[in-house]
Amino acid sequence: MNEIALFEPERYELSAAPLYQFDLTLELNRRRFFEVVGCGLAVLLLVESDEAQESGFGRRGFRGGQRPMQIGAWLHVAEDDAVTVFTGKAEVGQNIRTSLAQAVAEELRTPVQKVRMLMADTERTPFDMGTFGSRSTPDMGRQLARVGAAAREALLDLAAEHFAIAAADRGRLQAADGKITHAGTAIGYGQLTKGQQLVKSVAAELALVPADKWAVAGMSVSKVDGREFVTGRHKYASDISRPGMLYGKVFRPAAFEATLESLDLGDAQAVEGVVAFRDGDFVGLAAPDELTAERALEAIHATWKTKPQPSSEELFAYLRDNTSQGGGGGGGRFGGRNVGSIEDGLAAADHQLKQTYTVAYIAHAPLEPRAAVAEWADGRLTVWTGTQRPFGVRGELAQAFGLAEDRVRVIVPDTGSGYGGKHSGEMAVEAARIARAAGKPVKLVWTREEEFTWAYFRPAGVIDVASGVRKDGTLIAWEFTNYNSGGSSINSPYEVPNQRIAFRPTKSPLRQGSYRALAATANTFARETHIDELAGAVGMDPLEFRRANLKDDRLRAVMEAAADAFGWGARKDEAGHGRGIAIGTEKGSYVATCAEVRANGNGALQVVRVAAAFECGAVVNPLHLKNQVEGAIVMGLGGALHEEIKFADGRISNPAFSGYRVPRFRDVPPIEVVLVNRQDLPSAGAGETPIIAIAPAIGNAIFAATGTRLRSLPLVPKGLG
Repeated sequence: MNEIALFEPERYELSAAPLYQFDLTLELNRRRFFEVVGCGLAVLLLVESDEAQESGFGRRGFRGGQRPMQIGAWLHVAEDDAVTVFTGKAEVGQNIRTSLAQAVAEELRTPVQKVRMLMADTERTPFDMGTFGSRSTPDMGRQLARVGAAAREALLDLAAEHFAIAAADRGRLQAADGKITHAGTAIGYGQLTKGQQLVKSVAAELALVPADKWAVAGMSVSKVDGREFVTGRHKYASDISRPGMLYGKVFRPAAFEATLESLDLGDAQAVEGVVAFRDGDFVGLAAPDELTAERALEAIHATWKTKPQPSSEELFAYLRDNTSQGGGGGGGRFGGRNVGSIEDGLAAADHQLKQTYTVAYIAHAPLEPRAAVAEWADGRLTVWTGTQRPFGVRGELAQAFGLAEDRVRVIVPDTGSGYGGKHSGEMAVEAARIARAAGKPVKLVWTREEEFTWAYFRPAGVIDVASGVRKDGTLIAWEFTNYNSGGSSINSPYEVPNQRIAFRPTKSPLRQGSYRALAATANTFARETHIDELAGAVGMDPLEFRRANLKDDRLRAVMEAAADAFGWGARKDEAGHGRGIAIGTEKGSYVATCAEVRANGNGALQVVRVAAAFECGAVVNPLHLKNQVEGAIVMGLGGALHEEIKFADGRISNPAFSGYRVPRFRDVPPIEVVLVNRQDLPSAGAGETPIIAIAPAIGNAIFAATGTRLRSLPLVPKGLG
């Protein structure tokens, strides 16, 4: 099948091989990434590009570290005081619209209810690489806060002119609540701008309000437009309708890498109102309604040539035997570390341990499948689609149809979740191909079976760990090799003098790509399970063993907070009950999770309760952050307990929720979330890291309850055997 590179966008790097239908190489050559350091931008305010403009904003957005410098590219104040903020970020359920609005309102000193976010529209917003890698808060949040501060200063300048105040007396002006006041007289922001753009630049030296002084940011502000979502009035990509719109379908191959030997479209074309066509290897159709489209699709006759391919039964041996070029250790592009001597460390150890851990492919299973509406008009293409990379999808469309990018517009309605699964634009390209053939706008919504089959998966992996520990619990040797699943969080946070850590890319038998937290889940599962096994080898409590080998103060703080909330060691476990703990760090944030499970004699397992502590610097919106942590934990339950893609001979064996078990209401335990608010540190992203520790915490709890050590995810796809 396809050789697919693991895309880890938060690393801002690409492996040599292209991701199937998602080759970012062209995009990266065209727009080099801005450099990031830790949780903040190294280059925050940027020189305006000399390239041509579209709709007042940079056609190329920013290149080589450049972003639009003019306030007007990011923010507009209308005569009625309404503030419109422009950002290329997409809302995919993480509620970034609200927290970004808070960042602007804080610095602009206007009510957050006055701030309207215009997001992810390639014709109206500055270029953005995409919504991934937990970068929206530390990157765009800080960028828009500076824009808000710059706009405030520009408005103060206008107010000084309005009140005829000398520059030396400008400090007497007070900006608050969307108004500027002087000597008891107030004037609204809109009265000052008269609806015109603020043409001043964003200055790099602008100081921002410190987190401990926040009045809007840092508060549990209600979800912006929340009523639209709960009443069903909000329009997702799958809700978009255009005049004269048809409904599209794609005729899919019988298996991955199957080749079309014969095709008969006659019966499909005979269905009234149907346009059915073949364009190279692509076969599509459009019909006046979805039911007619389904009938026409079933009327297509074809023969396919398939070939033998690996199955899920032989997956892990296949991954070991099919390593590809690249990877390695020593702190290279895929992560890794090589310090001291593993051989000497193992020789000096009182206890040695070697184990292998495996992780299955899993699907993103978004509530909203991939969807796109495409419309051609006067040689221009507009596509409404749910994606995390609107500008990347614009590039894919331009390349697919030989168009200049300024002839393509991508608009992203709020999307029904993505989890890293909606980076690529194949559904947008498919919809546009069908719309071009039909001569009318076309909506294409993947079925659930298509979503399970033709989307990419979280990479499967095999992880070998060899370690050595002294009898007092001191780690002295750590060898960790990951095959295929990736390098995120591959380095151990524990103090070990002798380490050899490496990621080995492989030829994946399935299409794979980004998934919430990437490989951090697999690597944390292997590491934290192995740490528990080492604690058992020396007869130490798992929490005490971690304390003895952990010097990272931030990680130690969340570990202690989670243990305290959970009541670790405060009471004796009941018969059949067990507790487990796991910790981890990724993308500048820190998590610790404790879980209690109950096992009974018939193989049933229940997660009884979970306590998690999370730290991502200064907290922007406590309520919504807790929602993110809880959501990540619930999602993580699926990959921990049940979720697994089955396949054989190029076909997915369980492409439906009836055969692919996501968490259900009865699976979800009480979850206590403790937020460690570090107002002295920049805000980091929170959408991914909370998911990484739930699986090993449950696995460790299962061992405590049953004495059975499980080393493969999912842990109990068919119950405890």
